[in-house]
Amino acid sequence: MNLDHVFVCGNPALDFAATLRARRTVRFEMFVTPDRLTAWYVESGLVDAVSPGQEADVEQARAVREAVYRLITARRLGEEYDAAALTVVNNAARKPPAVPQLTPSGRWTQATPEEALSMVARHAVELLSGPDVPLLKECGNPECTRTYIDRSRGMRRQWCGMESCGNKIKAAAYRARKKTAPVD
Repeated sequence: MNLDHVFVCGNPALDFAATLRARRTVRFEMFVTPDRLTAWYVESGLVDAVSPGQEADVEQARAVREAVYRLITARRLGEEYDAAALTVVNNAARKPPAVPQLTPSGRWTQATPEEALSMVARHAVELLSGPDVPLLKECGNPECTRTYIDRSRGMRRQWCGMESCGNKIKAAAYRARKKTAPVD
């Protein structure tokens, strides 16, 4: 499994929730160190830099991520929110977010790990209380547990991303068809 962070879900909160990959099977954790968490915040585009984090920041981020995932899943399935998950996300969203600054070369956002996490939680609040809720879908790859926003025409998108899942599933289906094709 590669350690590259992938941003295919259409919202930072969804991409954050997807950092525990293959939840139903191998459960591959992306946030294994404070540096990996910091890299996600920067690569996501939410912030330009994050002050060095501690193991406690990783634990907090994982807790918020799991709460976000539970809320997204509940909303997607039309179920009630878990009260504990609501509390975790709302408490993180209440913390001050990182504030962008104007510099001679443009916008620059420096954050603490707590400020960056607050920004993710706020994205979750906005997403789950906004107009994109009916567009939430889970990837059609049985190994993948990413939820994404389906903005395709007719809501026909089946995978979180062609590169990450779509091509794998299509190639596997093609190989299966070839294997079972009658020989003339």
